[in-house]
Amino acid sequence: MFETLTQIGLPLALIFIMTGVGMSLRPQNFHQVATQPKAFFVGAVAQLILLPLLALGVIAVFQLQGELAVGLFILALCPGGTTSNLYSYLSKADVGLSVSLTALVGFVTPFTLPFLAAWAMQQFLGAESLLQLPLLKTWLTLLVVGVIPVIIGMLVKAKFPHFAERAQPQISRFSVLVLLLLIVSIAYDLGDTLWHYLLLSGPAALALNLLSMALGYGLGRWLLHSEQQARTICLEVGLQNGTLALLITTGILQSSAMSIAPSVYSLLMFGSASLFTWWALKRGTR
Repeated sequence: MFETLTQIGLPLALIFIMTGVGMSLRPQNFHQVATQPKAFFVGAVAQLILLPLLALGVIAVFQLQGELAVGLFILALCPGGTTSNLYSYLSKADVGLSVSLTALVGFVTPFTLPFLAAWAMQQFLGAESLLQLPLLKTWLTLLVVGVIPVIIGMLVKAKFPHFAERAQPQISRFSVLVLLLLIVSIAYDLGDTLWHYLLLSGPAALALNLLSMALGYGLGRWLLHSEQQARTICLEVGLQNGTLALLITTGILQSSAMSIAPSVYSLLMFGSASLFTWWALKRGTR
């Protein structure tokens, strides 16, 4: 059951979810990136460069080792997802910037994640480890589940805009259900070792989540002087595509232990994002 879910169900679910990201894109999103590139550049640098560096710092401070360290680092290499877009809308952030970052950073990820994840496995597991990341398979998988569906979603949006608008909320709910189902399946597969891994990786996952959100918000306020864009970058950097991370750790690497940190992070980020949204709405847009 677990193998069927990770090998067949998870890739199909991700294709569906990323098609939804494509259906949320509008031509003005790309126009905004072209005419106001600074906000996109700040968000992309924070997500592609600063977040992985922050993850390495957290791994060192909390002394994570082996598969737990690799799992947390792989999560930090993933782009945002539909969850960050949803919370950007709820917190009255810059939704256009959020969708643009999710989609365009997602286009870059297939070319960065396989090599950096392979480096992390060598660094934290050692060259003699039996677990090896197949670079070509990972790259092709990321293209199939992350890039091509976004393009298809954009075509659907252009051809059937009313259908795309109606489908968006349903896809967001579906992505949350898929993630929860995966986490439950991983917990069942780990059995008695689950609590041991949770105690080891939980504090590090929480620290990475809170620090990454603070980093994104601080950079936005400091460099962009925009409350809305600061909220967007906070959520894009702090809410990673946990489903994609689990596809790599469970679907490609078939390591339940490596999936613990992304699973814990994925649960925690809903709580932190909800608290941030409550705080942002209470604070108002200034």
